[in-house]
Amino acid sequence: MSVKTITVKDLVRKILNHDDLFIIDARNTDDFDDWKIEGKNVEIINAPYFELLEGIDSIQDKLPKDKDIYVVCAKGGSSEFVAEQIEEAGFVNVYSIAGGMKVWSEYLEPIKVGDLKSGGSIYQFVRIGKGCLSYLIESNGEGAIVDTNRMIEQYEDFLLSKNVSLKALIDTHLHADHISGGRQLAEKMDARYYLPPKDAEEVTFSYNPINDGDSVMIGSVEIEALYSPGHTIGSTSFIVDDQYLLSGDILFIDSIGRPDLAGKAQDWVSDLRQTLYKRYKVLADDLLVLPAHFMGINEMNDDGSVSEKLGTLYKQNHGLNIEDDEEFRVTVSENLPPQPNSYQEIRETNMGKIIPDLEQQREMEIGPNRCAVR
Repeated sequence: MSVKTITVKDLVRKILNHDDLFIIDARNTDDFDDWKIEGKNVEIINAPYFELLEGIDSIQDKLPKDKDIYVVCAKGGSSEFVAEQIEEAGFVNVYSIAGGMKVWSEYLEPIKVGDLKSGGSIYQFVRIGKGCLSYLIESNGEGAIVDTNRMIEQYEDFLLSKNVSLKALIDTHLHADHISGGRQLAEKMDARYYLPPKDAEEVTFSYNPINDGDSVMIGSVEIEALYSPGHTIGSTSFIVDDQYLLSGDILFIDSIGRPDLAGKAQDWVSDLRQTLYKRYKVLADDLLVLPAHFMGINEMNDDGSVSEKLGTLYKQNHGLNIEDDEEFRVTVSENLPPQPNSYQEIRETNMGKIIPDLEQQREMEIGPNRCAVR
Protein backbone atom coordinates (compact mmCIF):
# COMPACT_ATOMS: atom_id res chain seq x y z
CA MET A 1 0.00 0.00 0.00
CA SER A 2 1.34 3.43 -0.96
CA VAL A 3 1.06 5.88 1.91
CA LYS A 4 0.21 9.51 1.16
CA THR A 5 2.74 12.08 2.32
CA ILE A 6 2.70 15.80 3.07
CA THR A 7 5.74 18.07 2.95
CA VAL A 8 6.74 20.13 5.97
CA LYS A 9 6.30 23.25 3.82
CA ASP A 10 2.64 22.38 3.15
CA LEU A 11 2.09 21.47 6.79
CA VAL A 12 3.52 24.81 7.94
CA ARG A 13 1.19 26.67 5.60
CA LYS A 14 -1.78 24.81 7.13
CA ILE A 15 -0.61 25.71 10.64
CA LEU A 16 -0.10 29.38 9.76
CA ASN A 17 -3.55 29.41 8.11
CA HIS A 18 -4.93 28.12 11.45
CA ASP A 19 -6.37 24.96 9.89
CA ASP A 20 -7.69 22.33 12.30
CA LEU A 21 -5.07 19.56 12.31
CA PHE A 22 -4.85 16.19 14.04
CA ILE A 23 -1.31 14.80 14.41
CA ILE A 24 0.03 11.57 15.80
CA ASP A 25 3.63 11.77 17.00
CA ALA A 26 5.18 8.29 16.86
CA ARG A 27 8.43 9.15 18.66
CA ASN A 28 9.36 8.03 22.14
CA THR A 29 7.45 9.84 24.88
CA ASP A 30 10.55 11.56 26.29
CA ASP A 31 11.32 13.10 22.90
CA PHE A 32 7.68 14.12 22.46
CA ASP A 33 7.53 15.75 25.89
CA ASP A 34 10.72 17.71 25.16
CA TRP A 35 9.67 19.08 21.78
CA LYS A 36 6.67 18.70 19.47
CA ILE A 37 4.74 20.29 16.61
CA GLU A 38 2.56 23.13 17.85
CA GLY A 39 -0.14 25.31 16.35
CA LYS A 40 -3.15 27.34 17.42
CA ASN A 41 -5.54 24.70 16.07
CA VAL A 42 -3.32 21.63 16.33
CA GLU A 43 -4.42 18.59 18.31
CA ILE A 44 -1.52 16.21 18.83
CA ILE A 45 -1.22 12.87 20.62
CA ASN A 46 1.81 10.75 21.36
CA ALA A 47 1.68 7.10 20.27
CA PRO A 48 5.20 5.59 20.21
CA TYR A 49 5.93 3.49 17.15
CA PHE A 50 6.91 0.41 19.13
CA GLU A 51 3.46 0.35 20.76
CA LEU A 52 1.77 0.21 17.35
CA LEU A 53 3.76 -2.62 15.78
CA GLU A 54 0.89 -5.08 16.22
CA GLY A 55 -1.88 -2.63 15.30
CA ILE A 56 -3.56 0.59 16.38
CA ASP A 57 -6.09 -0.77 18.86
CA SER A 58 -4.58 1.33 21.67
CA ILE A 59 -5.31 4.61 19.87
CA GLN A 60 -8.15 3.79 17.48
CA ASP A 61 -10.84 5.37 19.65
CA LYS A 62 -8.84 8.63 19.75
CA LEU A 63 -8.68 9.01 15.97
CA PRO A 64 -11.11 11.40 14.26
CA LYS A 65 -13.27 9.96 11.50
CA ASP A 66 -14.02 13.33 9.92
CA LYS A 67 -10.50 14.83 9.74
CA ASP A 68 -7.26 14.22 7.91
CA ILE A 69 -4.72 12.44 10.10
CA TYR A 70 -1.03 13.33 9.97
CA VAL A 71 1.71 11.12 11.40
CA VAL A 72 5.20 12.30 12.32
CA CYS A 73 8.32 10.56 13.62
CA ALA A 74 12.00 11.47 13.90
CA LYS A 75 13.00 11.07 10.24
CA GLY A 76 9.92 9.96 8.27
CA GLY A 77 10.29 6.16 8.18
CA SER A 78 8.29 5.03 11.21
CA SER A 79 5.50 7.47 10.39
CA GLU A 80 4.94 5.74 7.04
CA PHE A 81 4.47 2.41 8.82
CA VAL A 82 2.05 3.90 11.37
CA ALA A 83 0.10 5.73 8.65
CA GLU A 84 -0.25 2.45 6.76
CA GLN A 85 -1.55 0.74 9.90
CA ILE A 86 -4.16 3.46 10.33
CA GLU A 87 -5.24 3.22 6.69
CA GLU A 88 -5.62 -0.54 7.02
CA ALA A 89 -7.94 0.08 9.95
CA GLY A 90 -10.33 1.93 7.63
CA PHE A 91 -9.26 5.57 7.92
CA VAL A 92 -9.05 7.26 4.53
CA ASN A 93 -7.11 10.51 4.61
CA VAL A 94 -3.90 9.60 6.43
CA TYR A 95 -0.58 11.30 5.67
CA SER A 96 3.00 10.69 6.73
CA ILE A 97 4.95 13.93 7.28
CA ALA A 98 7.92 13.60 4.92
CA GLY A 99 11.30 13.84 6.62
CA GLY A 100 9.80 13.91 10.11
CA MET A 101 10.96 16.18 12.90
CA LYS A 102 14.41 16.48 11.35
CA VAL A 103 12.97 18.37 8.37
CA TRP A 104 10.45 20.14 10.61
CA SER A 105 13.39 21.54 12.58
CA GLU A 106 15.09 22.93 9.46
CA TYR A 107 12.30 24.55 7.47
CA LEU A 108 12.24 28.36 7.11
CA GLU A 109 9.04 30.22 6.23
CA PRO A 110 9.67 33.74 4.83
CA ILE A 111 7.06 36.31 5.87
CA LYS A 112 7.10 39.97 4.85
CA VAL A 113 7.06 42.14 7.97
CA GLY A 114 6.68 45.46 6.19
CA ASP A 115 8.06 48.16 3.94
CA LEU A 116 10.94 50.49 4.80
CA LYS A 117 10.33 54.23 4.62
CA SER A 118 13.70 54.77 2.89
CA GLY A 119 12.75 52.20 0.25
CA GLY A 120 12.79 48.44 0.44
CA SER A 121 11.33 45.72 2.66
CA ILE A 122 12.09 43.56 5.67
CA TYR A 123 11.30 39.84 5.78
CA GLN A 124 11.24 37.51 8.76
CA PHE A 125 12.29 33.90 8.25
CA VAL A 126 10.34 31.83 10.77
CA ARG A 127 11.99 28.56 11.73
CA ILE A 128 8.79 27.23 13.22
CA GLY A 129 10.25 23.91 14.35
CA LYS A 130 13.05 25.54 16.34
CA GLY A 131 11.67 28.94 17.29
CA CYS A 132 14.50 30.80 15.52
CA LEU A 133 13.87 34.05 13.65
CA SER A 134 16.19 35.62 11.09
CA TYR A 135 15.77 38.67 8.89
CA LEU A 136 16.38 39.92 5.37
CA ILE A 137 16.61 43.67 4.87
CA GLU A 138 16.52 44.55 1.18
CA SER A 139 16.74 47.90 -0.59
CA ASN A 140 17.58 48.87 -4.17
CA GLY A 141 18.56 45.31 -5.07
CA GLU A 142 20.92 44.90 -2.09
CA GLY A 143 20.35 42.77 0.99
CA ALA A 144 21.56 41.97 4.50
CA ILE A 145 20.60 38.92 6.57
CA VAL A 146 20.63 39.06 10.36
CA ASP A 147 21.04 35.91 12.51
CA THR A 148 21.32 33.51 9.58
CA ASN A 149 20.39 29.88 10.22
CA ARG A 150 22.52 26.95 9.09
CA MET A 151 20.30 26.06 6.10
CA ILE A 152 21.68 28.67 3.71
CA GLU A 153 20.15 27.20 0.54
CA GLN A 154 16.72 28.44 1.58
CA TYR A 155 18.02 32.01 1.81
CA GLU A 156 19.79 31.65 -1.53
CA ASP A 157 16.59 30.56 -3.24
CA PHE A 158 14.66 33.49 -1.76
CA LEU A 159 17.33 36.03 -2.71
CA LEU A 160 17.30 34.69 -6.25
CA SER A 161 13.51 34.94 -6.45
CA LYS A 162 13.67 38.59 -5.34
CA ASN A 163 16.73 39.44 -7.47
CA VAL A 164 18.60 40.66 -4.38
CA SER A 165 22.41 40.78 -4.16
CA LEU A 166 23.61 39.93 -0.66
CA LYS A 167 26.05 42.46 0.80
CA ALA A 168 26.14 41.74 4.53
CA LEU A 169 25.58 38.94 7.04
CA ILE A 170 25.22 40.02 10.66
CA ASP A 171 24.99 37.99 13.87
CA THR A 172 23.56 39.83 16.86
CA HIS A 173 25.73 37.65 19.15
CA LEU A 174 27.57 34.35 19.31
CA HIS A 175 24.68 31.88 19.27
CA ALA A 176 24.43 28.90 21.63
CA ASP A 177 21.19 27.29 20.44
CA HIS A 178 21.73 27.04 16.68
CA ILE A 179 24.62 26.98 14.24
CA SER A 180 25.04 30.23 12.35
CA GLY A 181 25.15 30.11 8.56
CA GLY A 182 26.28 33.72 8.33
CA ARG A 183 29.97 33.15 7.72
CA GLN A 184 29.38 30.35 5.22
CA LEU A 185 26.84 32.36 3.23
CA ALA A 186 29.08 35.42 3.30
CA GLU A 187 31.95 33.42 1.79
CA LYS A 188 29.68 31.92 -0.83
CA MET A 189 28.12 35.26 -1.82
CA ASP A 190 31.30 37.37 -1.45
CA ALA A 191 29.56 39.43 1.24
CA ARG A 192 30.84 40.87 4.52
CA TYR A 193 30.29 38.96 7.76
CA TYR A 194 29.78 41.08 10.90
CA LEU A 195 30.06 39.94 14.52
CA PRO A 196 30.22 41.94 17.79
CA PRO A 197 33.91 41.82 18.79
CA LYS A 198 33.29 41.16 22.50
CA ASP A 199 31.68 37.85 21.48
CA ALA A 200 34.49 37.06 19.05
CA GLU A 201 37.53 36.87 21.33
CA GLU A 202 37.87 33.10 20.82
CA VAL A 203 36.85 32.78 17.16
CA THR A 204 39.32 31.20 14.77
CA PHE A 205 38.33 33.11 11.63
CA SER A 206 38.42 36.68 10.31
CA TYR A 207 35.30 38.82 10.54
CA ASN A 208 34.16 42.44 10.42
CA PRO A 209 33.69 43.84 13.93
CA ILE A 210 30.54 45.86 14.53
CA ASN A 211 30.40 48.17 17.54
CA ASP A 212 27.90 50.48 19.19
CA GLY A 213 26.85 53.24 16.81
CA ASP A 214 28.30 51.61 13.69
CA SER A 215 26.08 51.53 10.61
CA VAL A 216 25.70 49.20 7.65
CA MET A 217 24.07 50.72 4.56
CA ILE A 218 21.98 48.44 2.39
CA GLY A 219 20.71 50.33 -0.62
CA SER A 220 19.13 53.46 0.91
CA VAL A 221 18.48 51.82 4.30
CA GLU A 222 20.62 52.29 7.41
CA ILE A 223 21.12 49.42 9.87
CA GLU A 224 22.49 50.94 13.08
CA ALA A 225 24.18 48.92 15.83
CA LEU A 226 23.11 49.38 19.46
CA TYR A 227 25.34 47.63 22.01
CA SER A 228 22.97 45.69 24.28
CA PRO A 229 24.84 43.18 26.45
CA GLY A 230 23.23 40.77 28.89
CA HIS A 231 22.45 37.59 27.00
CA THR A 232 26.12 37.57 26.01
CA ILE A 233 28.79 40.16 26.71
CA GLY A 234 28.78 41.22 23.05
CA SER A 235 25.03 41.12 22.32
CA THR A 236 24.18 43.90 19.89
CA SER A 237 20.76 45.01 18.67
CA PHE A 238 20.08 46.73 15.36
CA ILE A 239 17.73 49.58 14.53
CA VAL A 240 16.60 49.39 10.91
CA ASP A 241 15.49 52.59 9.19
CA ASP A 242 14.29 54.02 12.54
CA GLN A 243 11.32 51.62 12.29
CA TYR A 244 12.43 48.21 13.54
CA LEU A 245 14.43 46.98 16.53
CA LEU A 246 16.17 43.67 15.91
CA SER A 247 16.63 42.68 19.55
CA GLY A 248 18.55 39.41 19.13
CA ASP A 249 18.18 37.30 22.28
CA ILE A 250 17.88 40.25 24.65
CA LEU A 251 14.13 40.88 24.41
CA PHE A 252 11.37 38.54 23.27
CA ILE A 253 7.63 39.05 22.96
CA ASP A 254 6.75 37.14 26.12
CA SER A 255 10.06 37.04 28.00
CA ILE A 256 13.64 38.30 28.17
CA GLY A 257 17.01 36.73 27.37
CA ARG A 258 18.86 34.46 29.79
CA PRO A 259 22.43 35.42 30.79
CA ASP A 260 23.80 31.97 31.65
CA LEU A 261 24.65 30.22 28.38
CA ALA A 262 28.35 31.09 28.61
CA GLY A 263 28.48 30.31 32.32
CA LYS A 264 28.42 34.01 33.26
CA ALA A 265 24.93 34.44 34.71
CA GLN A 266 25.93 36.37 37.83
CA ASP A 267 28.41 38.52 35.89
CA TRP A 268 25.94 39.50 33.19
CA VAL A 269 22.78 40.15 35.24
CA SER A 270 23.60 43.83 35.67
CA ASP A 271 24.37 44.17 31.95
CA LEU A 272 20.99 42.65 31.09
CA ARG A 273 19.17 44.98 33.47
CA GLN A 274 21.08 48.00 32.15
CA THR A 275 20.14 47.11 28.57
CA LEU A 276 16.46 46.48 29.23
CA TYR A 277 15.81 49.21 31.77
CA LYS A 278 18.03 52.01 30.43
CA ARG A 279 19.39 51.49 26.90
CA TYR A 280 16.09 50.23 25.47
CA LYS A 281 13.98 52.53 27.66
CA VAL A 282 15.07 55.67 25.80
CA LEU A 283 14.16 54.24 22.40
CA ALA A 284 10.95 55.19 20.59
CA ASP A 285 7.86 53.33 21.77
CA ASP A 286 6.70 52.75 18.19
CA LEU A 287 9.78 50.75 17.18
CA LEU A 288 8.60 47.29 16.13
CA VAL A 289 10.57 44.71 18.09
CA LEU A 290 11.76 41.77 15.99
CA PRO A 291 13.44 39.16 18.22
CA ALA A 292 15.78 36.33 17.24
CA HIS A 293 13.51 33.70 18.84
CA PHE A 294 10.02 32.91 19.98
CA MET A 295 9.05 30.45 22.66
CA GLY A 296 5.55 29.42 21.65
CA ILE A 297 2.90 29.61 18.97
CA ASN A 298 0.95 32.08 21.11
CA GLU A 299 3.56 34.76 20.32
CA MET A 300 2.75 34.64 16.61
CA ASN A 301 0.65 37.23 14.82
CA ASP A 302 -2.21 36.09 12.60
CA ASP A 303 0.12 35.92 9.57
CA GLY A 304 2.68 33.80 11.42
CA SER A 305 5.16 36.60 12.03
CA VAL A 306 6.50 37.47 15.48
CA SER A 307 6.66 41.15 16.48
CA GLU A 308 5.34 43.78 18.86
CA LYS A 309 5.87 47.49 19.48
CA LEU A 310 8.44 48.33 22.12
CA GLY A 311 6.01 50.50 24.06
CA THR A 312 3.53 47.64 24.24
CA LEU A 313 6.19 45.29 25.59
CA TYR A 314 7.05 47.75 28.35
CA LYS A 315 3.41 47.51 29.42
CA GLN A 316 2.91 43.75 29.00
CA ASN A 317 6.24 41.89 29.29
CA HIS A 318 6.88 40.87 32.90
CA GLY A 319 10.65 40.92 32.38
CA LEU A 320 10.50 44.65 31.72
CA ASN A 321 8.52 45.41 34.87
CA ILE A 322 10.58 44.08 37.78
CA GLU A 323 11.37 47.04 40.03
CA ASP A 324 13.49 45.27 42.63
CA ASP A 325 17.11 44.52 41.66
CA GLU A 326 17.26 41.32 43.70
CA GLU A 327 13.99 40.01 42.26
CA PHE A 328 15.36 40.66 38.78
CA ARG A 329 18.59 38.82 39.60
CA VAL A 330 16.70 35.79 40.85
CA THR A 331 14.36 35.83 37.85
CA VAL A 332 17.15 35.75 35.27
CA SER A 333 19.72 33.58 37.05
CA GLU A 334 17.84 30.99 39.13
CA ASN A 335 15.21 28.36 38.32
CA LEU A 336 15.93 28.71 34.61
CA PRO A 337 14.71 26.23 31.96
CA PRO A 338 17.15 23.51 30.86
CA GLN A 339 19.95 24.82 28.68
CA PRO A 340 19.68 24.18 24.92
CA ASN A 341 20.78 20.79 23.64
CA SER A 342 24.52 20.65 22.84
CA TYR A 343 24.83 24.38 23.56
CA GLN A 344 28.57 24.22 24.32
CA GLU A 345 29.30 22.31 21.10
CA ILE A 346 27.17 24.80 19.16
CA ARG A 347 29.12 27.72 20.65
CA GLU A 348 32.41 26.05 19.70
CA THR A 349 31.12 25.43 16.18
CA ASN A 350 30.15 29.10 15.86
CA MET A 351 33.65 30.02 17.06
CA GLY A 352 35.20 27.81 14.37
CA LYS A 353 36.88 25.61 16.99
CA ILE A 354 35.15 22.44 15.81
CA ILE A 355 33.72 21.50 12.40
CA PRO A 356 31.02 18.82 12.82
CA ASP A 357 29.70 17.07 9.73
CA LEU A 358 26.16 17.79 8.54
CA GLU A 359 24.49 14.95 10.44
CA GLN A 360 26.27 15.95 13.63
CA GLN A 361 25.11 19.54 13.16
CA ARG A 362 21.53 18.36 12.69
CA GLU A 363 21.66 16.28 15.86
CA MET A 364 23.17 19.15 17.82
CA GLU A 365 20.28 21.43 16.89
CA ILE A 366 17.41 19.04 17.59
CA GLY A 367 15.00 20.40 20.17
CA PRO A 368 13.64 23.78 21.29
CA ASN A 369 15.81 26.91 21.54
CA ARG A 370 15.45 27.69 25.30
CA CYS A 371 17.05 31.13 25.06
CA ALA A 372 14.52 32.86 27.32
CA VAL A 373 14.42 32.98 31.11
CA ARG A 374 11.05 31.20 31.08
